[in-house]
Amino acid sequence: MTEYESVIQKGPATKAEERRERAVLVGVERPGLPWPLESSLAELERLADTAGADVVATTTQRLDNPRTFVGTGKADEIAELARSREADLVIFDDELTPSQQANLEKVMDKSVKVIDRTALILDIFALHATSKEGRLQVRL
Repeated sequence: MTEYESVIQKGPATKAEERRERAVLVGVERPGLPWPLESSLAELERLADTAGADVVATTTQRLDNPRTFVGTGKADEIAELARSREADLVIFDDELTPSQQANLEKVMDKSVKVIDRTALILDIFALHATSKEGRLQVRL
């Protein structure tokens, strides 16, 4: 049976049958967080699963550096972790500024996307938006 015959008989592959993205989760522990970092990362993992990504690794740091959000050494460590686990995506638990995201993307391989929790949630909304109004709201 050729590839085309299987598509004709079974129909095109659904989103669930396609290769899921592989994600590395990153959390930063800071004083005064309103909830434990472990709980926040567990919720982030569930969000990633809902968005269609498999979490292949999780890492945390206690340092907060405004240039890359995490320290330079930790950014290199995250890039190596993503490379070794063949990750497509690095998801940060906190909101990143555009410059922090750009600096982190410079450290990662070109094929690895860097997003934050907010972008992940918007992606989930986009996946589940069915009405014209819903899709428009997500795009805005």
